[in-house]
Amino acid sequence: MRIMLLGPPGAGKGTQGKKLVEKYGIPWIATGDILREAVSKGTKLGVEAKSYMDKGELVPDSLVEGIIKSRLEEDDCKNGFILDGFPRNLAQSQSLDDYLEARGEKLDAVINIRVEDDVLVQRVSGRLVCPKCGRNYHLVTSPPNRDGVCECGGKLFSRDDDNPGTVRARLEVYSSETAPLIDYYKEKKILHEVDGTGGPEEVFKRICGIIDSLPLEGAGG
Repeated sequence: MRIMLLGPPGAGKGTQGKKLVEKYGIPWIATGDILREAVSKGTKLGVEAKSYMDKGELVPDSLVEGIIKSRLEEDDCKNGFILDGFPRNLAQSQSLDDYLEARGEKLDAVINIRVEDDVLVQRVSGRLVCPKCGRNYHLVTSPPNRDGVCECGGKLFSRDDDNPGTVRARLEVYSSETAPLIDYYKEKKILHEVDGTGGPEEVFKRICGIIDSLPLEGAGG
């Protein structure tokens, strides 16, 4: 089972990815996490990626693809995976398809989590993050028990790019980058649209309904 999650910042891909791992027993591969891991391990590709990240530049497609493909070759991906944050553009999509085809594999489904921009802005701009354990809170929907303090004792902060103006700019960039991907996977007849509004459990049930209806081995859970 090879699944790809699409969705703008704040759509809940991370939350859903982790829940899907628990249900289906395949790894969730988030591009940002994989890049940071490659950098921290000091792999050849990680060192090269760090040289761009340190200058505040985007990591080139070829490097991102190399790091992701290297991850897909690990043993835990033999029965499938959940991609989050990759591919980000049409060139990466085509490269991924070529790579999987060479392995006799293909994506089984691309799940696009749709949420209105106003809801996304509210979700993201109220987000609080713990630098100690990485846990996320929200001022409205999931506030911490103690103001400004995580359960682990870490001091919560709001990311600079989580202010409303920046969030809207990020959404515009995402929309322009993603529109071609949606058309690309729609033509391949593997795109599935999911309403991302409501609680995480509601959205999770909708996603599982799609996955469980696919003609896949091991899709039951």
